[in-house]
Amino acid sequence: MMSASSQHPALTGVEAALALLLDGLEAVVPIDLPLAEALGRVAAEMPPLAEPVPSTDEAVVDGWAFASADLVGASSYSPAVPPDEARWVEAGQPMPRGCDCVVEPGQVEAAEDQMLVLAEAVPGQGVRRAGQDILAGQPLVAAGSVISPFDLLLARRARLERLPVRRPSLRLIDVAASDGGTVTVELIADLVRAAGALLVGIEAVARDAVSIAAALDAEPADIVLLVGGTGLGHYDETAMALAERGVLSAHGVALEPGRSGAVGRLGRVPVIALPGAPEQALAVWLTLALPALDRLSGRLPRRELKLPMARKVASIVGITELVLLKRENEAWLPLATGVLPLHLIAEVDAWLAVPADSEGFAVGTEVAAFALRDG
Repeated sequence: MMSASSQHPALTGVEAALALLLDGLEAVVPIDLPLAEALGRVAAEMPPLAEPVPSTDEAVVDGWAFASADLVGASSYSPAVPPDEARWVEAGQPMPRGCDCVVEPGQVEAAEDQMLVLAEAVPGQGVRRAGQDILAGQPLVAAGSVISPFDLLLARRARLERLPVRRPSLRLIDVAASDGGTVTVELIADLVRAAGALLVGIEAVARDAVSIAAALDAEPADIVLLVGGTGLGHYDETAMALAERGVLSAHGVALEPGRSGAVGRLGRVPVIALPGAPEQALAVWLTLALPALDRLSGRLPRRELKLPMARKVASIVGITELVLLKRENEAWLPLATGVLPLHLIAEVDAWLAVPADSEGFAVGTEVAAFALRDG
């Protein structure tokens, strides 16, 4: 069997290309965003809450507040007459001192100067205890996690108006006449937004090195992606422009699909050139661009799901191949390897990359895969 280096001498391994991208790359500085803009972003470190939420016991329902010990044995045949004055509370109001339950109006009757309670109540009935929603001394959202609607619920409950996040900015350069055209550019733009980054602009340029180089000199960003013009023959204008303006670390990646991808730097800014075809661009996005964006976001490692293979996967040694997977009967059913039809991309649940030194996976082998629609 030929080695990776002898079989594909001009291609850089995926792991090596990713190492070049991530070398020295650090998470961006946190910013505070209004809650409405924080959804889907990656949370930064935040101080723990000084007080629990709620800070005191609160009524959950409208009704009469009592001490449950004063209502033991109460029924419609033998009403309880609490020793203290009955106090009305509404949902969300603090509980009066000495009261630990709320009795709904239908269980309380007025008789002359007394209030008669017609049912027992247990401690905590109709009450939200102090700290029941959020404990004191803990951060509201774990740093590195993606902020969800439920995180925003907690933030609003704690009366916060903003949350600290890490939101890297990303520029997308559309090299005109690329295979797939606008379809691929819009796909990558949607993936950028879904990853929680700030897409600062999509700039279309002519497919020549001079125009691409001028675009690379434009507005700064934390990361730059180019789509198109990465061919390994006469159409590698993107790589030429990157070599002229910055550092071209690798052009040609041992990845199927996506061999014509390229990586480099503009100063400290990572630059990734994606092929113009949508399935090839997706492969480079998943294996190179997304990990770099996660590093800039300070995101926690993405979760993997380990399941056995329902069918054998054969792979070429020397090339990292992407596999599209469908989850069926608690197993991974491989639907495509290396060649990724668009309709399957829309149907599958997960993906994995077969390492370049592997011939694939036998039936029953447990493999870890990433959700294709991981938020």
